[in-house]
Amino acid sequence: MPADHRRQVHKVLLVTLALNLVVLVLKATLGWLTGSLSLQADALHSVTDSANNILGLVANRFSQPEPDRQHPYGHQKFEALGALGIAAFLAIACFEILQHALERLLTETTPVTIALPELALLLVVLAINIFVAVYERRVGERVQSPILLADARHTLSDIWVTTTVLGGLAGIWLGNQLAWPQLQWLDVVLALPVSALVFYSGWEVLRENVPWLVDEVAIAPERIHTIVIAVPGVLNCHNIASRGVVGRQVFIEMHLIVAARDVESAHDVTEAVEQRLEEKFGPARISIHVEPPDYQSDHISVGE
Repeated sequence: MPADHRRQVHKVLLVTLALNLVVLVLKATLGWLTGSLSLQADALHSVTDSANNILGLVANRFSQPEPDRQHPYGHQKFEALGALGIAAFLAIACFEILQHALERLLTETTPVTIALPELALLLVVLAINIFVAVYERRVGERVQSPILLADARHTLSDIWVTTTVLGGLAGIWLGNQLAWPQLQWLDVVLALPVSALVFYSGWEVLRENVPWLVDEVAIAPERIHTIVIAVPGVLNCHNIASRGVVGRQVFIEMHLIVAARDVESAHDVTEAVEQRLEEKFGPARISIHVEPPDYQSDHISVGE
């Protein structure tokens, strides 16, 4: 049975929610004071950070690992659904960045005014984002939480956004000091690669969580077959299927041909098989259909 880390995940999400709200207020205020559209867009992007934390708290509430009557295979897919919600928020943020960049390219806007104290505040915002990303990633890796790892990736995209905006605003400040109005375009030009980074972050979240939701094979049947037939008493195994995520929770099914003439001996062999697979792949629920020694089958995996 997988360990229940929901309390730790809940604590991390509450801390990061509070910090993300501070970041949101700072960005929105600075965007309004400076007239920077890219900074205002960055503030909109930060709205998704807080929304992600709230979504994560809800998903974490329903992602208990213990099965019940309505969910005999557990509730962990709720957490993967939460991660997909984060991917959707990343897509929205990417669209917002592109939209604001096009507006700056196609329309006349009020020049951006920025001062050193405002740039210093953006450095504080950047430091908070870096802390949140590192904090969530470390805890997420330790407890194997997809919602924390996905949110850490989203915060990493926010770091790149803020860094890009900060670089553009620093260039604009320098242009204002040197009377180079052409540097106003930095606010737009640097926003374009950020949208690509945000899109890539969303793609990574989808790539990691969709296979879990659609029950893609977790372990190659041939790999399971090699491990199982090395167990004493096993003659062969076939119709092997697996799903889940190795390290979190996997489900393995197979038909097992054993060299045993009584139920007790066959049971001992299946226990040894289950122990060997759990040692290799971590938390696992294994279903084995035992067959007599003279049974023959060449189909290692389901669907062959």
